Amino acid sequence: MARLNLLEETRFEKLPVSVFPDQYIASVKVAQRIADLIRAKQQKGENAVLGLATGATPVQVYAELVRMHREEGLSFKNVITFNLDEYYPMQPTAAQSYVTFMNENLFHHIDIEKDNINIPDGTLPLEAIHEFCLNYEQKIESLGGLDLQVLGIGRTGHIGFNEPGSAPNSGTRLVTLDDLTRRDASRDFGGKENVPRKAITMGIGTIFKAREIILMAWSGKKAPIIKKAVEGEMSSEVPATYLQLSDSVEFVLDQDAASDLTRFNTPWLVKDCIWDDAMIKKAVIWLSGAVKKPILKLTEEDYNSHGMAQLITEKGTAYDININVFNNLQHTITGWPGGKPGSGISYRPERAEPAQKRVIIFSPHPDDDVISMGGTFIRLVDQGHDVHVAYQTSGNTAVWDDDVLRYMEFAIDFNKSIGQDNSTLKKIYEDMRVFLEVKQPNQLDTQEIRDVKAFIRKSEAIAGARYAGLEDDHIHFMALPFYETGKTVKNPVTEEDVVLTMELLQKVKPHQIFAAGDFADPHGTHIVCFRIILEAMERLRKTEEWTKDCWLWMYRGAWHEFETHEIEMAVPLSPQEVERKRNAIFKHQSQKDRPVFPGDDAREFWVRAEERNRETAKSYDDLGLANYEAMEAFVKWKF
Repeated sequence: MARLNLLEETRFEKLPVSVFPDQYIASVKVAQRIADLIRAKQQKGENAVLGLATGATPVQVYAELVRMHREEGLSFKNVITFNLDEYYPMQPTAAQSYVTFMNENLFHHIDIEKDNINIPDGTLPLEAIHEFCLNYEQKIESLGGLDLQVLGIGRTGHIGFNEPGSAPNSGTRLVTLDDLTRRDASRDFGGKENVPRKAITMGIGTIFKAREIILMAWSGKKAPIIKKAVEGEMSSEVPATYLQLSDSVEFVLDQDAASDLTRFNTPWLVKDCIWDDAMIKKAVIWLSGAVKKPILKLTEEDYNSHGMAQLITEKGTAYDININVFNNLQHTITGWPGGKPGSGISYRPERAEPAQKRVIIFSPHPDDDVISMGGTFIRLVDQGHDVHVAYQTSGNTAVWDDDVLRYMEFAIDFNKSIGQDNSTLKKIYEDMRVFLEVKQPNQLDTQEIRDVKAFIRKSEAIAGARYAGLEDDHIHFMALPFYETGKTVKNPVTEEDVVLTMELLQKVKPHQIFAAGDFADPHGTHIVCFRIILEAMERLRKTEEWTKDCWLWMYRGAWHEFETHEIEMAVPLSPQEVERKRNAIFKHQSQKDRPVFPGDDAREFWVRAEERNRETAKSYDDLGLANYEAMEAFVKWKF
């Protein structure tokens, strides 16, 4: 019976999928399968031939293999590896090369024979690539083929660097990279213009010959392409769909990457559901969108013909369900994000008391506060709350180099105008110019350049917070140590990061915390900053009474927005408030027009924010609620 239930639940899925609570658990499972293969081959006196992937996805798998080598004696003496791909052209010593990646994450930490490592050569002359690719294929075949191929998946659906349009029988070859792939890699290269346009990759046909294929994907960013790869029709537009033809493939996902699959996103279409309030709200909102009707106009026929008959059977009439969900949504809307003083209404998102609350808005980067919740920020101040803003990082990697020189030239001219000696400043300026003229993509800046970049972001953040109405003593610059590497890859979080956060929380003793819950940011900074806040609060909750009355609200907007069914507080903005928010964002001039790290969204941050806020308002309007100019959305964290 359990087997039949699983088949019914996964009937939209065209290949095997295993879903784990998080990427760390999943990575350990994959590493264990690789280790089991290596040991089984060792017992037979045979080599294990592995196809390996690069990028963020397999990092934890390699870390676990390194741990097993060090702590459990797992040997790699009998392992022969073939990497999927390499950028072209690319020097093997470059920080962005896959040779460097594999050495740093695996090969330099295990006992693999150097001659057993095979990675496409990014230094070849163009005319030699074809022969190299043929030899790469022949070497794999001479070893009996790949025992196991590990894959990630790009947001274009590429596996290896087999971009849309790749043939299912393609072999190892030189390819042109998709623009989205290059944008996704831009942070590693210090800008998309520095990302190579080509790469050498194993073909889909080569990958397909492996006796076992494991494709891994983590995070909600990969959810849309995973749905296409697993449930969509086979197409050259999504090369990963060709894996549906394999009898030896498995997709290994974390919950976020699997979240768009039918059994998770709309489970009522494949199985009987446990109809709690959250599931009912999500399903009714989905139904409203599917039939393009406001909630209060949904009929029992709509429910029955869209897989929701069970809901009607268990929970009553369509009319009653519609009213309950409509009221729930109505109650999320408030013009009083800090609570409405004197209100005896219990269903408002925030408490009425105390009437004036102490508030901390944590901003991972120096502009997340105004981009994501600038309207609410201003309204909290206007309504008399004691608002503090805390900038967790300096953001000093996200400033253009020529802005540094421009600010230095300003400082030199200003010093000259007031008769100050400029000799030291001029020397620093000349050293900066010399360095920047030969600087390589993503090369670590000098300390002086990093300082100027941080000062630029700091001055902009102060201007934005002042515009929102804050006094200077309510503006805090934390410069958390984990971030201050000057590199795109940051240090691990340390005790100091948590302690600094605890100290600020103890100083303010907030009733409200607002923190970035936008974990799709390409830098990974948001999730790190959020976990630091959680760790600080969990420790304080053990000893400090004020924490029991402290609520944490998550905001989004810089990179994506909450789904309508997730929203627990929606703060409407008038046209005038939208304009005030825009003006606050404009204070961040270094991020205007073209930020250093724009992600995959070509729109400016202020445009993204406004359009997402308007889309949130429209979603409420489409459901039959009031039609506002824009809305900022929040979700309450449950400690």
